[in-house]
Amino acid sequence: MGRAFEYRRAAKEKRWDKMSKMFPKLGKAITMAAKEGGIDPTTNAKLRTAIQNAKAENMPKDNIEAAIKRAAQKDVASFSEINYEGKGPHGVLVYVECASDNPTRTVANVKSYFNKAGGQVVPNGSMEFMFARKSVFEINKSNEVDIEMLELELIDAGCEEIEITDEQFIVYGDYTAFGSLAKALEDMQIQVQKSGLKRIPTSPVEFTEEQLVDIEKMLDKIEDDDDIQQVFTNIA
Repeated sequence: MGRAFEYRRAAKEKRWDKMSKMFPKLGKAITMAAKEGGIDPTTNAKLRTAIQNAKAENMPKDNIEAAIKRAAQKDVASFSEINYEGKGPHGVLVYVECASDNPTRTVANVKSYFNKAGGQVVPNGSMEFMFARKSVFEINKSNEVDIEMLELELIDAGCEEIEITDEQFIVYGDYTAFGSLAKALEDMQIQVQKSGLKRIPTSPVEFTEEQLVDIEKMLDKIEDDDDIQQVFTNIA
């Protein structure tokens, strides 16, 4: 059928593969938020954020509703939020955020990913000063926002910086300002595409292409694990 067809099929398969891994993680975040603060997103800001992020990844409405309903089921597993820190190939620093119903399984898996790549898990807190925890809001430029006005309005809510890309405005603030920034953006009726708490490296490191191949192999293994919610590195 030709090379173009094969390329399109490969691209589609890669997208399907990504969604098959992404949707369960997004669903878990929705269920956890609903279980913690109730199933009404209008009164549960954490659930509202989880739904918003799921929609940004094109998660179907039925999947979102099913994840919310799971929170009300008595037999649904209780998830614990656990973090791990580690050093991977070529000294890359990695911060792993998990949501697990079996921490013993999760820690064994995470350690194996690092060990097999020639790295190791380090004691929690070892990277406290290597990553800054930030509130991050991604706003599509289709909002037609006046950037100067946006900055002025958000400073009092805890905005530290606004990054401008070709397609987005990205608002950064301290992690403690997430609620106030979210409310300020809602009050301004600005549609946020995605938001969340991110760990930004304080001293990003450049790696060679050859080194990045080794690093990406390990990161792929970690991110494929159903217990892993987010992975952050100090890659520049």
